Amino acid sequence: MGIRSSASHQIVRILMLSSLLLSLGACSQQASTSAKSVDPIVINENADYLTRDVKDDIFYFLMPDRFHNANPNNDNGDPNRPISFGGLDKTSKWAFHGGDILGVETKLDYIQNMGVTAIWMTPLLRNRAIQSDGFGHHGYWVIDFTEIDPHFGTNEDLRSLIDAAHARGIKVFFDIITNHTADVIRYKECHNPDGTFIKTQPGCEYKSTEQVANGDTYTPFLLDSQKAVKFPAWLNDPSYYNNQGDSFWQGESAINGDFAGLDDLKTSDPKVVAGMTQIFKNIIDEFKPDGFRIDTVKHVDLGFWQSFGPAIIAHAKTVGIPNFHIFGEVYDGNPAVLSKFTTAGKLPSVLDFGFHFNVKDSLFENKDVNRLGQLFDNDDYYRDADSAPDLLMNFLSNHDAGRVGWFINQGFKNISEAEKLQRSVLGHAFMYMSRGIPVVYYGDEQGFTGDGGDVDAREDMDPSLVDVYNDNALIGTRQTTADDNFNQKHPIYQSLQKFAKLRADHQALRTGVHQNRLIDNVNRIIAFSRIDTNEKIEYLAIFNIGMQTRKVSIKVDSLSYSSVFGNNAKVQQGQLTTTLEPLSFVLLKAEQIHKGSEIFDIVMPRTYIDNDRLFVPVNLIFGEQKALPFSEVDFYLIDKEDRETFIATDNTQPYRAVVMPEATQSMKELKVVVRDGVGNEMSKRFAF
Repeated sequence: MGIRSSASHQIVRILMLSSLLLSLGACSQQASTSAKSVDPIVINENADYLTRDVKDDIFYFLMPDRFHNANPNNDNGDPNRPISFGGLDKTSKWAFHGGDILGVETKLDYIQNMGVTAIWMTPLLRNRAIQSDGFGHHGYWVIDFTEIDPHFGTNEDLRSLIDAAHARGIKVFFDIITNHTADVIRYKECHNPDGTFIKTQPGCEYKSTEQVANGDTYTPFLLDSQKAVKFPAWLNDPSYYNNQGDSFWQGESAINGDFAGLDDLKTSDPKVVAGMTQIFKNIIDEFKPDGFRIDTVKHVDLGFWQSFGPAIIAHAKTVGIPNFHIFGEVYDGNPAVLSKFTTAGKLPSVLDFGFHFNVKDSLFENKDVNRLGQLFDNDDYYRDADSAPDLLMNFLSNHDAGRVGWFINQGFKNISEAEKLQRSVLGHAFMYMSRGIPVVYYGDEQGFTGDGGDVDAREDMDPSLVDVYNDNALIGTRQTTADDNFNQKHPIYQSLQKFAKLRADHQALRTGVHQNRLIDNVNRIIAFSRIDTNEKIEYLAIFNIGMQTRKVSIKVDSLSYSSVFGNNAKVQQGQLTTTLEPLSFVLLKAEQIHKGSEIFDIVMPRTYIDNDRLFVPVNLIFGEQKALPFSEVDFYLIDKEDRETFIATDNTQPYRAVVMPEATQSMKELKVVVRDGVGNEMSKRFAF
């Protein structure tokens, strides 16, 4: 979320679009940045942003304040509204640096040329600029939900950016907050009448719901000067807030407590649900964004999401946005936690922190590769009637956790600059080839490293005046953050162009089924197939994330494969063999249509409970066992009156449905429908 804003190296090689290795000796020269341009990459033949499926998109996540300053006149906000004025200090990593909405618009060429088709920006609504000892450069301290923060520009500036992006076929996503507002409410029990803390250590201890029920409550009050600072006006009423003190991030405090002191909305109150829903319907009406990223989702009452998500998507359709997409921030790597908000919570998608943590551990910290295999096996958690794992938002870095470059520097203390570059490129390649939607964090394409998370991962793309940013050695270049870093010749930027082109040219990389094929921790090999089920074509991606050349052999069904990226492969007696150099990958395409296996029978083993979910596995018996059965399994629950409820479709092995146990309490049978790869369908019922 971002609340706490309180010698020349000859680089040997890098992965590029051909099997040739690119020499990067030119990285020893200072680049002239923005003037260096290349032909734009078009991700999809469908340039119509309105009708394009979000699975066809590539996201670029940026912080406007740290991106580009095109209007210095708004650097300090609006002096006529003191609560949203001030905070500019370009030498401080905590403060405002002057970037704005116009700055994003002037850099659309740079963004588009990378192959990006969707821009996600941190919140733009009007903030409390200065709070305690922090600054609202990140945008998460909203005071006014009806207008743009003057540090970033005006409502008209935002409409102009959206129109300009849409003219290029680029979508624009807003970052929104429903959990809290800026910190305005005070409590008589721990604040003085002037709003300062009574105690020397700032904070108001959390009071549980039980304490509140027994009369042990806080008494909220507002300073006279702040009684009407929030918009819409209903937000100024303390009765719409929980007022239970500071969250300690555990138990009920994670929902009802003040997030880092911010005013925590009572999201269980139907009036708050209705009010926040109307706020963001109005945002859609005025600006016509293409979707929302929602902050701090797990700190909001679950029932809020069950209403909010469907209502917002339905409203967007009424104003001509048929593919409005929502994804939430649930800061947790456990798929059982993440998926709760896409299943019970009815949100279409979440940021895949599981992907982030497991790729970080395996590729950037040299930990067990098997965790990546388990990551994709756990995709069944996300399968239900209206969501699926291919809608998950994959990311390597962000403004809270830190950057790829930082993870590499911490995980491999003494490696060469060439290896750092290869690891960064390989990590991004893995993200672009995997199931899900890739999200690139601004600056990663320029080799930014940062010094950690939060403000240490929020460097300037414009020449920076922050000493602790400028002393970092960037990856793939001799430049530092003291330079202009809109360099379209940077090797990571150019690699991302190539990966975008791969996704554009090969539908399976965007929407294909993802099936694990080989996970070898000893040899540091990861292989998976992406399967275009319409064309019945398999793509096989094989990654060598280790430092030894490896010969890899995988059982396959096709007779031959062509190289889309990297080395060729041979197939003999059903075994594909190829050789991968250290920190490299290959992408292979089967040259024959694959019909899969013919279904013979369906067997249901015992169900089991794990992570508070009921797992319902089925075993498919085929007439001929192949490496890839190409089968699809639908699961239905049947009640005592023989009514069917569809629960999930699974198209990867192991085949299973994952449901909340309570959903099966009134059910008598499970119905399983299998469509095999040769066009047959089999249905079978099992007692529940």
